[in-house]
Formats: sequence, C-alpha cells, structure tokens
Amino acid sequence: MITNFFISELNNHDVQELWFQQDGATCHTARATIDLLKDTFHDRLISRFEPVNWPPRSCDLTPLDYFLWGYVKLLVYADKPQTLDHLEDNIRRRVIADIRPQMLEKVIENWTSRLDYIRASSGSPMPEIIFKM
Repeated sequence: MITNFFISELNNHDVQELWFQQDGATCHTARATIDLLKDTFHDRLISRFEPVNWPPRSCDLTPLDYFLWGYVKLLVYADKPQTLDHLEDNIRRRVIADIRPQMLEKVIENWTSRLDYIRASSGSPMPEIIFKM
C-alpha cells in the first residue's frame, strides 16, 4: 500500500513541510516500511524508534487517536456505504476534505490542555474527556 498508493499519491503534492505520524504498532514499523517513509519524510517522521519517537500509550496525547479516527469513522459510516467506491468517496470527499483549519485549531487547543493536565498530574492517565468543538 505504501509503495503502490501512498508514495505515488504524495508525489502529486508538495511534501517538504509535511510530517508523517505513524502509530506505534510493531506491524507498521518493519525496517523496509520505515526506510521508505524516511526517504520521503526524512526527519519529519513520527514513529517507533525514529527521529521523533511515538509516545508510548499516548491515546490521550495523540490527536489522531483522541479525535480524528473517531470523527472520521462516525461520518464515513453515517450513510452506511455499500460499496468500496462509496466508502472511498465518503472518506476523501465528504469527511477529510471538509476538515477546516478552525477545527484543527480547536484540536490543538484541546491537545495543549491535555498536555497541561498530564504535566500537572505527573503523567497520570486522563479521566474521560468529552472533546469540545
């Protein structure tokens, strides 16, 4: 998938300022995979044992985990896509394309308050938090 789709799709965009965040799952961090990602993102790679190390057990601190995946899943499956084309259309055109800078600013505000909580509590897990938009 990385070679046949992801990297070729990236070639259509300017990725000089783009960072890539990969989760810490060991199945996603094979040496060949990491080498491909390093060739594209250089030191802008967030992954296990790489230039920016993926924080362990970081679901409270990782916007992809505490916001994006749930948000995307909720909207992508809202109209119960029946075909792969419909699913892909929902992901690309209806959900990801509609994420606006203002929403991302709120995500970052929430992220900084999460960091403050973690610092103040000496790294204790966070209680249930409702993400506020």
